[in-house]
Amino acid sequence: MADVLVLCDEDRAVVERIARSGCEPWRRMRPARALLGLAGGGSVRGVARRMGAHQDTVRRWRDEFECSGVDGLGAVAPGRGRKPSVPAAVVEAIVADTLAVEPPDGAVCWSTRQIAARHGVGKDFVAQVWRERGLRPWLAAVFKISKDPDFEAKLIDVIGLYADPPERAVVFSFDEKTQIQALDRTQPSLPMRPGRNRTLTHDYKRNGTVDLFAALNVATGEVLHQTRRRHTGNDVLAFFRWTDLHTPRHLDVHVILDNVSAHKSEPVRKWLAHPCRRRWHLHFTPTSSSWANLVEGWFSILTRKALKTRAFNSVADLTDAIDHWAAHWNHDPQPLRWTKTADQIIAKVKRARTALTGC
Repeated sequence: MADVLVLCDEDRAVVERIARSGCEPWRRMRPARALLGLAGGGSVRGVARRMGAHQDTVRRWRDEFECSGVDGLGAVAPGRGRKPSVPAAVVEAIVADTLAVEPPDGAVCWSTRQIAARHGVGKDFVAQVWRERGLRPWLAAVFKISKDPDFEAKLIDVIGLYADPPERAVVFSFDEKTQIQALDRTQPSLPMRPGRNRTLTHDYKRNGTVDLFAALNVATGEVLHQTRRRHTGNDVLAFFRWTDLHTPRHLDVHVILDNVSAHKSEPVRKWLAHPCRRRWHLHFTPTSSSWANLVEGWFSILTRKALKTRAFNSVADLTDAIDHWAAHWNHDPQPLRWTKTADQIIAKVKRARTALTGC
C-alpha cells in the first residue's frame, strides 16, 4: 500500500484541528499529526522517525483512519484501555446523592468537592460522572405550564397560522415590549481592544422608559413598529389603526397576540365590531404561553443587537436607536420560522403535567 494518504478538505480541517488542539487526548493528537505528515507526502518510515514511533504503529493509525474515518482516531477498542478504579456502586451513589439528597450545609446544590469528600473520590472524577450523566445541579430551568382550559385549541389555531397561513391574508404576530429603559452609564466605556472586551460601569442612570409596539409579518419577516409612552387600550387601538393603514385593503388581517387586558379593552372591541373591520381576526395565544408568540423572538434579537450594553442619554436617543435598527431589519428582513408542530408541543406539555402530578 502506498505511504501517501489522501485527505479531503473536510477531513483535513478536522484532523488539523485535533492535531493542534490543547484539550484533545494525546491518543488522538498523535495519530492526527502522523496523518498530516503522511498527507503531506511523508513516508511511513520518515513520519515514524520524526514522531519517535514504530513504523507498524504509523501504518495502524493510517489503516484505522481509512477504515473508520476521523471518529476512529484514538478510539479505544471494547475491553481495552485502563479499567475503572472506582466501583460502579460508588458511581451510582454519587448520582443518587446528586439527584435526591440535600447538602448538609443547606446549600441549594452539591459541589464537586462536597460529593468527592462524601464518597472518597477526586473532584475531577465527580465532574466526569456529572458530565457523562448529563447532570448540572448548579443550573435551574424556568418553566410555566399553562392552565388555560382551551390550551390545545388555541395552540393549534396559532401554530396553524404559522405553518399554513390563509390565502389573500397577512398574518401578524403582535406584542408590546414595555418599560424599555434609557440607561446611561456613570462613566465613559473603555473601547474593545485585543485581549480586552468592551467595558461598562456597573452603575447607571435612568433617563426614562418607552414602550415598543411591534407587529411581525410572519410570511416576510417585516416589522411594523411604534414607540409610545404607555400601553393602554387606546394605545393598542392607535397601533391597530396604524397597522390597518399599512396593510393592503384586499387582504384579511390575522393578528396573533397574548391575553393582556389592553388587547381586549372596550375601545379595541368597539373598533373591531365596526363592519369596516370585518377583515380583522384576532387569535389569542394560551395564557402563560408568551413563547408561542413569534414576535418575542424579534424582541430578543433587537435587545441583543441594538439595546444591550448600550448607553442612552435620553428617551429620544433610545427611540432613535430602535427606529434605526428596525429600519435596517426591514431593508433585508429575515422571516422567523416556527419548527415545532402542535402535536409535539401538546405531547411535551402532557409529559410535564404527568411528571408534576404523578398521574
